[in-house]
Amino acid sequence: MQSSKNKNAEHSEAFYRPSLAVQKTSAEIINEARNTLRTLRTQRPFTPREEQRKLFGSASSRAPENRPPSAFSLHASSFESAESRPVSCCRLSPLNHKPKLLSLPTSDEEHQVSSLKPLVDSEEIRKVSNARARLFRTASYGNLLLDKVFLFPDSNKPNFEEQLFMGDVSRSNEGFSQKSIVQSVFKDEGLPLTYSEHLNKVVGDQVYSKMTDIACPSQHSSQREQIKRQGRPSSHPDNTDRIQSATETENNLGRTETEEENYWNMKILSILHELENEDNIDRLCHACTSLYQVLEEGNMLGKQFKMRTLFLKTLYKLVDIASDSLGLKVAKIILGLKVSGKNLLNVCKLVFKISRNEKNDSLIQNDSILDSLLEILRVEDLQANSEAFLYCMGAIKFISGNANLINEMVNKGTVEILVQLMKLINEINENDAQFSSVGHLLVQLTATLRNLVDLPQSRCKLLDSGAIPELCLMLEKHMSDKDVCTNVARIFSKLSSFNDCCTALADCSRCYVLFLALLNKHPKKQDLVVRIIFILGNLTAKNNQAREQFFEAQGSIDTLVMLFQSHCEADCNGKLWKDDGELKNFRRLSEAKDVLIKLIRVIANLSIHPSVGTSLATNHRIVALLITVLEYKSVDDCEELVINTTATINNLSYYQVKNSVIQEKKLYIAELLLKLLMSSNMDGILEATRVFGNLSQYHEICDFIIQRKVYKFMIALLDAKNQDVCFSACGVLINLTVDKSRRSILNEEGGIKKLIDCLRDFGPTDWQLACLICKTLWNYSENIPNALPCFEEDDCNTLLILLASYLNEELALDYSFDSDLRDYHKLYWETEFKPVAQKLLQRIQN
Repeated sequence: MQSSKNKNAEHSEAFYRPSLAVQKTSAEIINEARNTLRTLRTQRPFTPREEQRKLFGSASSRAPENRPPSAFSLHASSFESAESRPVSCCRLSPLNHKPKLLSLPTSDEEHQVSSLKPLVDSEEIRKVSNARARLFRTASYGNLLLDKVFLFPDSNKPNFEEQLFMGDVSRSNEGFSQKSIVQSVFKDEGLPLTYSEHLNKVVGDQVYSKMTDIACPSQHSSQREQIKRQGRPSSHPDNTDRIQSATETENNLGRTETEEENYWNMKILSILHELENEDNIDRLCHACTSLYQVLEEGNMLGKQFKMRTLFLKTLYKLVDIASDSLGLKVAKIILGLKVSGKNLLNVCKLVFKISRNEKNDSLIQNDSILDSLLEILRVEDLQANSEAFLYCMGAIKFISGNANLINEMVNKGTVEILVQLMKLINEINENDAQFSSVGHLLVQLTATLRNLVDLPQSRCKLLDSGAIPELCLMLEKHMSDKDVCTNVARIFSKLSSFNDCCTALADCSRCYVLFLALLNKHPKKQDLVVRIIFILGNLTAKNNQAREQFFEAQGSIDTLVMLFQSHCEADCNGKLWKDDGELKNFRRLSEAKDVLIKLIRVIANLSIHPSVGTSLATNHRIVALLITVLEYKSVDDCEELVINTTATINNLSYYQVKNSVIQEKKLYIAELLLKLLMSSNMDGILEATRVFGNLSQYHEICDFIIQRKVYKFMIALLDAKNQDVCFSACGVLINLTVDKSRRSILNEEGGIKKLIDCLRDFGPTDWQLACLICKTLWNYSENIPNALPCFEEDDCNTLLILLASYLNEELALDYSFDSDLRDYHKLYWETEFKPVAQKLLQRIQN
C-alpha cells in the first residue's frame, strides 16, 4: 500500500498544473494543446453588399461634397477632337483670314490643286509664318501638334518631320510657302487643322484634293535625323506617351504609306461609312466589332494611325447613342487608339458608367474591356491622369464584385498590376499636393483587392509580390482616411484567416503598433474596430511570438481594456433599450456584442503565452470585465460571447500565481458557472466543466462541489459519449479523489461503472483519456481496506480484460491514428498510460 500511496501522491497534483522548469514531453504538449490552454475561433466580420454600385458606398466617411461623383452626364461634346495642346505656350490668336475648302476636283483635274486667293497682306504672311515656326520649335520639345494626320496618296509626299521644317525651307521658295500656309489652315467640317495636315478629303468611297509633289525631300533628311537624335526631355509629363509612340512608329516602318492607304480604302472606309449612316444598334455593334478586328489586323491601333483624329471624331458621335453594348465597343476602340488627357478621362467615365449596371457584366466579359482598363493602370502616367485612374479603377472594382469574373481578372495579372500601382502611390510624399486626392483612388484599389483575395491564387500572388508590407505602409501613411483603413482591414481580416498569409503579416512587426494606433484613433468606427480586433485574434491564435510582440507594444493591454469597457457598457445599456423598440439601439447592441466576442478571443489567445497569461491573470480590470459579462449575459442570450468568456477564464485559471484575481474570486466564479452547467448548451457545459477542472485544485472549490452536489453532475457527464466532455469531467473527479474523505463519491450515481464504460469506449483511440480514467480508479481504490474488494466482481473482470488488452503494445497501437501524431500517441502510451495501467492491473489481481 505504500507504493500506492506514493503513486497517489505523485498524481495528486493539480489536474491542470503546468510543468515548471522541466522540459515538456511530447505527451505533455499534446495534453496541454488539447485541454489546458486553448485558442478560440470566431466568425469573420460580415461585410454587407452595397445595393448600388458607386465609387463610395453608403458607409463612406467622405462627405458627398468632398468626393468625386458616381453619376454624371457624358456626351460626344465631352470629348476633344484634338487632344494635344501646347503645354507651356500662350494661347494662339485665331487668324483673321477665313480659309475655304478646296473645290471638289473633276475627273480630269484629279491631281491638280485649285487656285487659291492670295493673302491680303504680305506682312501678315510673315507674322503667321513666324508664329508657325515658333510653334514647331516648341513642338519638338512637347506634344503640341494635333494628332489629326491624313493620308497623302502620292508616294513622294513629305513625312511628318519634313513638314515640321517646311517653314524654314520654304524661304527659298516664297510662292510655295504662301500656298502651303494657306492650304494648311482650311477646315474639315468645322475642325481646325494643323500645318502638317495637307488633307485628302474623304467623301464616301472617294479620295479628293491630292496635293502636288513637294520638291527637295532630300534637303530635309539630315534635319529629320537631327530631330530623332535630339529626343525629348524625360521630365515632360507626356514623355511616356512619346516613347510609346516612337515604339509604335518603329513597328510600323515596315508598312509603306501606300499600303496603309490601300488598307484604309479596302478595309476601314466602308465600316466608317456604315457607322455614320446606320441607326440599328445591333448592326452598329457588329460594325464596331469588325472595325476593332480590322484595326488590330492592320496594326493601326495606337497613336500612329494617320487618320486617327477623323476616326476618333466618328467614334465620339456614337457616345450619344443610349446603348451600353455599343458604348463598350466604342470605348474599346477609343482605348485601343491610345487617347490621352481629357479623352482618356471621358472614355474611363464611359466604361465606369456602363459597369455600374450589374446586368452589363456579361457584356464586359464578352468584349474583354478589362484588358484595356488594366493597360491604362499599367502604362499611363498616374500623376497626369489621376482622375482617369480613379474611374478606371472604379470600373475594375465593380467588375471584381462579380464572382464569375474574378478568376479571369486574376489570370490577366490584375493582382500584380494593383500591387505595383499601390507601390507607386505609397511613394507619393505626404506633403505632395496630390496626396489627399490619391486617397479616392486608394479606396477603389483596396476595395478591388478585398474582392480578389477570396481566391487562393490571388493570395499566392499577393504574397509573392510583397503586398502585405505595402498595405501596412499604406495604413501608416493614410491613417486619417477611414475608408482606406477600413478596406485594408477587410483585406487583412480575410488574409489572416489563412496560415501562410497570417505568418507573413505577423512578420511585419510594425503591424501591431499600426493596429493599436488605429484602434486609438478611430475607437467609435465599429466596422474598423471589429476587423482589427479580429485580425489580432487570428495573429495571436497561431503565433506565440505574435502574442509576445503585441503584449510588449506600448499601451496594448490598456487599449484592449478601454475597448472592452466601452463596448461592455454599450451592451449593458442596449439590454435596457430593448423595451424602447428603437432600431438604432438594436443595431448598437449587435455591434457592441460583436466587438466583445472578438476582443475576448484576443485575451484568451494572448493568455496562452506563459508570461503574458500570468500578467493577465493578475489584471483586476480584465478579470472584472470578464466576470461582468457572465453576470449579465446568459448562454441563451449570446452563446458565443458567454462561451468565449468562460474559455478565457479557463485559460487564466490555469496560472496558479501570486495575486491571481481568478484565485481571489474563485468562489464567485464557481457560482456564476453553475447556471451554465444547468443549461442545455453542451458547448457551454464543456467550458464550465473545464473551469471547474482548474478551480478544483483548491480545497474551497472542492468543498463547494460537494456541498452543491456538482460532483453528481460530473458523474452524469460520463454518459455524454463525448470524449472531450468525459475528459473534463474526469479532470474534476480526479482532483476530488485526491482527498481520501471524498473518494466514496464515485460509488454514487454508478460512477465506477461509468468510468469503466468510458475506458472501454474511448481507450484505444484516446490514451490521454484512458490514462486519466486509470488514475481516477487508482485514487479510488487506494482508500479501500485490504479485506474488501476494490471493485465489484463484474467490474473487476471487465477491467482485467480491458487492461490486459490495452497493455499489449501490438494490439493497443493497432489503430488508425493520424500519421503525424502516431509517434506521439505511442510515446504517451509508453510513458503515461502503461505505468499507471500496470499498477492498477496488479492491484485488481491482488
